[in-house]
Amino acid sequence: MSGRRRLVQAPLRGLSLLQVRHVSTVSYGEAAGDTARVYRELERDFGVLAPPVALHAPVPELLAACWITLRETMLAEGRAPRTAKEAVAAAVSAANQCPFCITVHSTMLDSLSLRPVSGRRAGRSGPAAGQPAGGPTAEELRAWITTAGEPPFPPELLPELAGTALCLQYLNRVVNIFLGPDPLPPNAPAQALGPVLRVLTGLMRGSVRSTAAPGASLSLLPLAPLPPDLEWAAADPRIADALARATAAVDRVGADLVPEPVRAVVAAEVARWDGADPGLGRAWLDAPLTGLPAGERPVGELALLTALASYRVDERVVAAARQAGAGDREILAASSWAALLAARRRVRHLLFHD
Repeated sequence: MSGRRRLVQAPLRGLSLLQVRHVSTVSYGEAAGDTARVYRELERDFGVLAPPVALHAPVPELLAACWITLRETMLAEGRAPRTAKEAVAAAVSAANQCPFCITVHSTMLDSLSLRPVSGRRAGRSGPAAGQPAGGPTAEELRAWITTAGEPPFPPELLPELAGTALCLQYLNRVVNIFLGPDPLPPNAPAQALGPVLRVLTGLMRGSVRSTAAPGASLSLLPLAPLPPDLEWAAADPRIADALARATAAVDRVGADLVPEPVRAVVAAEVARWDGADPGLGRAWLDAPLTGLPAGERPVGELALLTALASYRVDERVVAAARQAGAGDREILAASSWAALLAARRRVRHLLFHD
């Protein structure tokens, strides 16, 4: 990593963490063990201490799971070009109405498409950097995400591109809860967005120029079996390994910190969900919550909203969960577990329409 990059990254660390709301953060200087390792890898391989990943730091296992998923699907060098992955990320974010992720990934996609990244092998980082003729365009990938039609790419790219969709289905939900609509600190003027995006995009493009070694993050979490609903990843052992480890970690944290009745209610609702926005009414929300003990309903509401309508999680929802006894770890666990459950469901629908 160049000294110039480090000089730019260092002052951005605090600004990145200032964007996180509802839970405490872990500063770069205070990070230790695996948290410090993830922070270092995040700056090295993504370019910045990205708030959507760093917000998980109060629960290191969730931090590792989020980072492994993002790194191995989107960032590590593989078969699918980075431009295609950014196109999938932008399309999923648009479908989920996640303004923060739309801004970041659309800007990155435009940057990669308009300004070639030199020195990369053909077929590794998109049309602007040698994508093979006939590869999927951003428009084709957007149509695939929107309509759940036939994938516009060969089968060997499916684990990485569906894995990217899974990653963003997850991140969109937690970002809607724990970050604002723009990649800016609180109270920053709107006119600062352009300059900030130029700096962030420059750092992220710099990370694309370097080779992110496949599988380097996997040792953060123990081996785990691939769940049956993620069997589409099995064609790429690295992606399958990453998703298996990350999913098992989120499930372990959920089992430890989210009451079993809440998990049962949310799992049942997600299993019959068709992916549509349930709307602003409360009937769909109140009906399943009535079966929970009164003290568990606030966490149940947080988890259900995270899964099916994350844009509705506000200060009131989080405050009610805290009043019922949830701390930062429990709030993150409920949100993360529910977000991943919903993400898995949405990708199953994308690929198999079930």
